[in-house]
Amino acid sequence: QVQLVESGGGSVQPGGSLRLSCAASGSIFSIDTMRWYRQAPGRERELVAAITRSGSTEYVDSVKGRFTVSRVNAKNTVYLQMNSLNAEDTAAYYCNADVLVTARSSGTYWGQGTQVTVSS
Repeated sequence: QVQLVESGGGSVQPGGSLRLSCAASGSIFSIDTMRWYRQAPGRERELVAAITRSGSTEYVDSVKGRFTVSRVNAKNTVYLQMNSLNAEDTAAYYCNADVLVTARSSGTYWGQGTQVTVSS
């Protein structure tokens, strides 16, 4: 079993910052790509940022220059630093990871989500 647990969500005023964390635990051989998704009410879930094990990153256009994804492989943890937040960033944020449970078995796992609300 593999568990992903997000933390760091909350309410913030426009222009503020938050840092999300997602820690993976359980039967983990290694973790390949880790991702952050978000889903706002009435909208489809969208990929916000991704980072490979070697540190290559990608972002959705709407967060480029404002969000930074990083990870600490030794801790099986991925972070999302979110700056200059605006109301459009309000959503539930989900962590996602491609996990090698053994050298020959892998799967994609999701966290339970953490809410980010940007409001004055």
